Amino acid sequence: MFKKIFFLLLLFFTSCSVLKTKIPQPKTEFRGVWVATVVNIDWPKSGFDAIEKQKKDYLNILNFYKDLNFNCVIVQIRTAGDAFYDSTYAPWSRFLTGEEGKTPENINLLNWMINEAHNRGMEFHAWLNPYRATFDLKTEILHPEHDYFQHPDWMVKYGKKYYYNPGLPEIQERFTCIIDEIVSNYDIDAIHFDDYFYPYSIKNEIFNDSLVYNKHKQPNQSLADWRRSNIDSLVKKTHQTIKKVKPWVQFGISPFGVWQNKSTSPNGSDTKAGQTAYNDLYADPLLWMEQNWIDYIIPQVYWSMDLPVASHKKIVDWWNVKTVNTNLYVGNSLYKIRNNSDKAWNNKKELPNQISYARNASKVNGNAFFSAKWLIDTNTDVAKYIKRKMYKYPALPPSFNPKTLLFDVKKIEKNKTHLLLYIKNLNNFRYALVYKGKDTSFMKKLLIKQHIRTPDYIQIPLKNLKGKNRIAITLIDNYGTESAPILLHLKQIKSK
Repeated sequence: MFKKIFFLLLLFFTSCSVLKTKIPQPKTEFRGVWVATVVNIDWPKSGFDAIEKQKKDYLNILNFYKDLNFNCVIVQIRTAGDAFYDSTYAPWSRFLTGEEGKTPENINLLNWMINEAHNRGMEFHAWLNPYRATFDLKTEILHPEHDYFQHPDWMVKYGKKYYYNPGLPEIQERFTCIIDEIVSNYDIDAIHFDDYFYPYSIKNEIFNDSLVYNKHKQPNQSLADWRRSNIDSLVKKTHQTIKKVKPWVQFGISPFGVWQNKSTSPNGSDTKAGQTAYNDLYADPLLWMEQNWIDYIIPQVYWSMDLPVASHKKIVDWWNVKTVNTNLYVGNSLYKIRNNSDKAWNNKKELPNQISYARNASKVNGNAFFSAKWLIDTNTDVAKYIKRKMYKYPALPPSFNPKTLLFDVKKIEKNKTHLLLYIKNLNNFRYALVYKGKDTSFMKKLLIKQHIRTPDYIQIPLKNLKGKNRIAITLIDNYGTESAPILLHLKQIKSK
């Protein structure tokens, strides 16, 4: 009897040990969240809110996702021919000010938003919709400076919206100027496009661009190939513009998750999606990767793990094989959790399982989630589970220009409040990282990720190093590459 009880106890504790197996916590992993501003989906809650409330609500989003150990916010700054910043080419957005064209109380709001993200060690990716000109047909609420009035020949009515005609060279020229304006004037980490290129197909509707097609097509070029060439051209010119102004600013795109179904193309995925990026949106991300026009790609894989018509697993596997020359992250849905006819989304572990699946794919380096409010306002149990199991520790965003990186320390000293490091060519670096560790093998706990703001030296608050004696410090350059570490013995550093 005693042996039987002992065996059962041994089996119980062994089972518990298996169940408590630690989930890997990668040091480098993209963890982004989309902050949608169109029709005030995530932020601001209302364009009529006072600026101080808008700022408070924005900080609530940053602090919530910082606490979950996210490292990037993808914030929508152009929704439909408008702007969330002071632009030469578009009126202020009504989703920010309550009335299109109305100047907000703080015209430097975008600078503030970027700085607040950086202060928390988070990247800021500026998200733009290139071709959506209006969100509805209520043109009477548009500002006179909106392109709908300034350039009516640029517009195509389709469904219940107006779109910029992608086939017009003037549209590409204008959008190139918009990209230049943003990259030149703001300390962003990336320009980001989502899945809206040519609009999603509407039954019995025609996107009326035949006159422009006949004028600009190449000999024997089909309408579909011509449309894809227009999108390709915009992607290429956007990349060139960014890299000419600030080569360290990334360019990322989040296309619709299904490129083509296998029934349409032998290279397509084993899916039965009703629309596809290549055939309906005229977007060809495989070409963009092949040509090195993008720095990262986030296919929107917004389906559950085993959905028959579009399995999350199968689509991730397809992108894992097809991705070249760029960082690959998986786009995940937050808005479907407990809010979809697919009952798989009722399972609290559906999203964590998707994160785990991405981690096991050889080319996937992280995830991005649409959209911010769906973990803040609801599904807090899912957020807590992700923090406890998947994102227990902070992670660094992946580099997009990996290389061996060193930095030249001219002098190290400390005063009563700060550790001071004087670094040569500090302008080439973006963050300082401080780890607990007496040698490189002990660099496991990240203590501080500090945005570098001065050109000559770094100040690290000693209060954040209380109780620490041996630390390692690395620097992150503008391309996201982490340097080799320097090891410091704090007691041996002279005070000023």
